[in-house]
Amino acid sequence: MKTPYGLRVIENCMTCPLRRERLFCDLPATTLRQVDSMSSSATYPKGAVLFVEGQEPNGIFILCHGRVKLSTSSASGKSVILRFAEAGEVVGLPSTISGKPYELTAEAFEPIQANFIPRAAFLSFVREHGEVALRVAEMLSDIYYSACREVRYLGLSASAEEKLARFMLDITTRSVELNGQVRTTLTLTHDEIAEMLGLSRETVTRIFASFKRKKLVNMQGSTLIITNKPGLSLLAGT
Repeated sequence: MKTPYGLRVIENCMTCPLRRERLFCDLPATTLRQVDSMSSSATYPKGAVLFVEGQEPNGIFILCHGRVKLSTSSASGKSVILRFAEAGEVVGLPSTISGKPYELTAEAFEPIQANFIPRAAFLSFVREHGEVALRVAEMLSDIYYSACREVRYLGLSASAEEKLARFMLDITTRSVELNGQVRTTLTLTHDEIAEMLGLSRETVTRIFASFKRKKLVNMQGSTLIITNKPGLSLLAGT
């Protein structure tokens, strides 16, 4: 059956393949049925905006498929990507909990499917279920950790080389090292990496080429290979 944007649409939380992999999805069956009853599912094309920075919080989005780019902008229009939310994550959680305006803009990085839960219903749901409140606390902790990492990129790195080296080491943290090499799929463009690190695209491209010449990293298609992790760690100051 043809589906919107080529997505394999998830009909309900009970049959979702992410149930065993994600904090919010891996809940008891009775609790998940309640999630289904208060949420509305929709598909969105690449570039669709779920909410914008400064908007009053309407609720949360639980990602079923695809990734969402979370960014912030200055008055002059300069944009910085804070992070990418993956399938199974909840987007808009801090503002929905606090009642303060969304602190970031959420944009579909690729075609996505997401479940929307209105703020009032979600807050009532959290109050009723202790296990959900614990999951929310864990997710807020993850968001805090991500924000601290971004501060290290933008504020504590002494040079552009150090920023890019830290970034490469961070994205391969969960990758397995084999024969002295670490591999991971890199789906971001140089423009997007530059937005995350507060650099220009030209700077990212130049440093990336320098790392390859020094045989610190290599690329095979979309696969990033760290060929000299100690050398890259030295540049990153770790």
